[in-house]
Amino acid sequence: MSSSQLWGFLCGLTVIRLALAAWMPLTPDEAYYWVWSRGLQGGYYDHPPMVALWIRIGTALVGQNTLGVRVLGPFSALIGSWCVWRNAADFCRLLGRDVSGAWRAPMLLNATLVIGLGSATMTPDTPLILFLAVAFWALGRVLATGQGIWWVWVGFGFGLGFDSKYTAILPVAGVCLWGVSSCEGRAWLRRGVFWLGFLTAGVAVFPVVWWNATHQWISFLKQGGRAGDWHPVQALGFMGELLGGQIGLVTPLIFSLFCLGVWRLWRLRRSHGDAVLWLWMIGMPVLVFLQHALGDRVQANWPVVVYPACAVVASALTVRIGAACALGLVLTGLAYIQAAFAPLPLSVHQDVFARQMGGWPAFATAVRERVPLDVPLIVPDYGVASELVFYGMPAIGLDTRWQWLSERSPRVRRGMMLVRADERADRKPTGAVVGDTVCRKLRERDIRCYRFYDVTLPMSETEWQFHLPLRP
Repeated sequence: MSSSQLWGFLCGLTVIRLALAAWMPLTPDEAYYWVWSRGLQGGYYDHPPMVALWIRIGTALVGQNTLGVRVLGPFSALIGSWCVWRNAADFCRLLGRDVSGAWRAPMLLNATLVIGLGSATMTPDTPLILFLAVAFWALGRVLATGQGIWWVWVGFGFGLGFDSKYTAILPVAGVCLWGVSSCEGRAWLRRGVFWLGFLTAGVAVFPVVWWNATHQWISFLKQGGRAGDWHPVQALGFMGELLGGQIGLVTPLIFSLFCLGVWRLWRLRRSHGDAVLWLWMIGMPVLVFLQHALGDRVQANWPVVVYPACAVVASALTVRIGAACALGLVLTGLAYIQAAFAPLPLSVHQDVFARQMGGWPAFATAVRERVPLDVPLIVPDYGVASELVFYGMPAIGLDTRWQWLSERSPRVRRGMMLVRADERADRKPTGAVVGDTVCRKLRERDIRCYRFYDVTLPMSETEWQFHLPLRP
C-alpha cells in the first residue's frame, strides 16, 4: 500500500467516525466527563483531567452537542496513526527491514475494535493512545538518530499520557527498567538530555499531582486502591476475562499478529539491543495486568497502553496482514451499524450500544414533563444525572464523587428522587411514590425504567449533594 492510499483510507475512516460521533447519543460516562468540562480543574475523582479538557475544546469549537464532545477523537486517531507510521519506519530500519512496510502499523491499529469504536467516542483512552503514540514515536527517533533532544518529546508524550490516564505510568516504568538494565539505557542515563525529558514529564504531570495533594490524594487512592484487591479463588476466571477481552477488542487475527510480533522481538533481543526497550515497554504493562488478574478483574480497555507499540512491532513481520485487517474492519463496521441503527433486535442484556446510548434524549424530555418546575430532581446515579443535565434537565447529583468538583450550588432538603424501578429510595420517607414510571426506550423496547419518590435528604447528604453543574 502506498502512502497516498494509506492516508486516503484513514481520512475516509475519520469522516465516518465523525459522522458516527455526531449521530450517536452520549454514553453515561461521556456525559459525566462533559460535566467535568464545565468546571476544569487539575484532577477529578475518577481520572486525570485531559478528557475534560478535550471535551471543553471540542464543545468550544463545535457546540454543546454530541459532536462537540467527541470531535477531537477521530482527529486524535488520525494524528496518532501518523506517529505510529513514522515509528514503524524507524523500527523497521533498526531491524534491517524494508521501511515500505511501515504502513502495516497504522492499518493494524485502526482495524482494532478498540480504536475503531473508541475514536468515535470520548473516554480517557482517546487522548491516552494519542500521547503514547507520540512518546513511542519519539523513542524511535532517539534510537534511530541518537539525538538526545528527542527525550524532551518522550517526556512530553508520557507526561500528557499520564494526564489522560494513570496507566500511562506502566510503559514509563518499562523505559526506566530498560535504562538501568541495559548498556544502551545506562549510557543515556549519564547524559543530561535524558533528565531534561524527565523534567518535561514532571512539568506536564504537576497539575495532576498538585490537585491530588490538595484533595486528600483522592484520585490516586481510588485508582491505586485497585491493586489491593485480592480474590485468588477467582483467578482463573479473571485470567479468562483478560484474555477474552483482548481478543475481542483487538480482534482475533490482529491479536495473533501482536503476539507473534512480540515473540519475534523476544528472539531478536540478543542480536538487536534496541529491541530490549520495546520488550520492556510492552512487557511491563502486560506483567502488571497478569499479576492483577490473579486477584481481581482487569477491565478490557486497560491494556490499550501497549497497543501502539504492539502495532509497531507487528509491522516488521513478513506475514500478510490483509485478512486480519479486513476482519477487524468488517467487525468494526458491523458494530458501527448496530450502534447507529440497531438493525438486530437484540435483548438489552446483549446489546451494549442500546444499554449505553439508547433513548437518552427522549428520556430526558419525558422526565422533564413529569417534574414540576419548582421541585428539585434528585438523582443518585451519576451517569443518569449527567445524561439528564446534558440533555437540558436540571438535576441534583446525589453521589459522593460530586464533592470533588469545584463548582457548587445551593443545597436542598426535599425533592423528587429518580431511581430504577427495581430499587427503592433509601431516604425518608421511602414509600411516597410520585407520578408514573418513566422508561428509557429504543424503538419501543424498554431499556430501563425509573420511578419518582418524594424524599427528604439527611443533613449529612446536603453537605455535598448539589455539586452538579447545570447546563446553561
